[in-house]
Amino acid sequence: MLTRNQLSRRGLLASGAALAGASALPAHALGMPQEGPDTPKLTMYIAGPPQDAEMRKVKQIGINVVDIPDMPPIPWTADLLRGWMDKMKTQGLSLGIVMTPWFDKTHMEPHWLKIVHGLPGRDVEINKFKDCLQAAGKAGLPVVEYNFFPHRANEGYHPSPGRGGSGMLTFDYDTMKNLPPLPEEGAVTYDQVWENYTHFLKEVVPVAEASGVRISVHPNDPPPPISRGSGQILNSLKDWKRMIETVDSKASGLTWDCGVTRELGEDPIAVCKYFGSRDRINHIHFRNVKLSKPREHYIEVFNDEGDNDMYAVMREIVRQKYKRLIMPEHPRELDNDKGLKNGGYTGWVYNVGYARAMLQTALMAEQGKTW
Repeated sequence: MLTRNQLSRRGLLASGAALAGASALPAHALGMPQEGPDTPKLTMYIAGPPQDAEMRKVKQIGINVVDIPDMPPIPWTADLLRGWMDKMKTQGLSLGIVMTPWFDKTHMEPHWLKIVHGLPGRDVEINKFKDCLQAAGKAGLPVVEYNFFPHRANEGYHPSPGRGGSGMLTFDYDTMKNLPPLPEEGAVTYDQVWENYTHFLKEVVPVAEASGVRISVHPNDPPPPISRGSGQILNSLKDWKRMIETVDSKASGLTWDCGVTRELGEDPIAVCKYFGSRDRINHIHFRNVKLSKPREHYIEVFNDEGDNDMYAVMREIVRQKYKRLIMPEHPRELDNDKGLKNGGYTGWVYNVGYARAMLQTALMAEQGKTW
């Protein structure tokens, strides 16, 4: 039964307006945008073989597609990948990218070193990598990541305090630029590394294309010009462009890292446009730094306090119609995670939450929504 208030002119007008508003509200305006086939997707590392407890932890913070960085020695088999992928499905997860082994604690992994330094036996190792790409294609794994460092300049990293005593990481090239080559590695020139990289790309890119797999190279990080006597390629925007021109195929692209982009002194928005418009971004690392001197001195910081405008970065990623994975990596060390690898779970939760807020806000803007 209608009340007197509802029968009044004011009540009828109010009721009518409420009903009209409810019926006019489009379904897509409810809630925040979610990841889907046509959006970027956040990812996190898990160890291989996948363990139930670790998979639950990443699923609980909204991750649906995972990244395995510590793969077994190459080659892998399609059965190995399928077995891991089937186990992930039990937790509502899928495998989106893996990385080939390339660094062993303090020095380059010896088998991968043969490829990068052009040592005897390199083609045997390249053929193993080809086998991995074919296995990935058979298993339905879309992306295989790799690095092409002659030596990683880890010696230039130093812990430094952040807000509230959190753990930051400073890179200072002056502290390591005169270190000699490691006996187990030797040294190789910039031009020699490019010659070896060109040979590698010409061998493996056709196999990636035929397998329906994308390969994704992470540029030098840290990005100094020389590390332990070896010239470093992929440590400048010029080199990144040279890479995609050496073998012109969308199957061969970058793990584009907006943090490394800033370390080079480049504008992440312009660089994202360049590679995104060419569909040569095959993976993304999303993080922030404070830069003092390009390539030589910077501090890795929380995403909310560095030189990059992280919302502008995410907005450009969305504008480029990028649909693959975004890794909100390099979490800072928090007291709750002291001594744990990669910053610990609390640091990851912070990074994932921050990146999801940026992604959802960028998707809202792209859909024309306003606050």
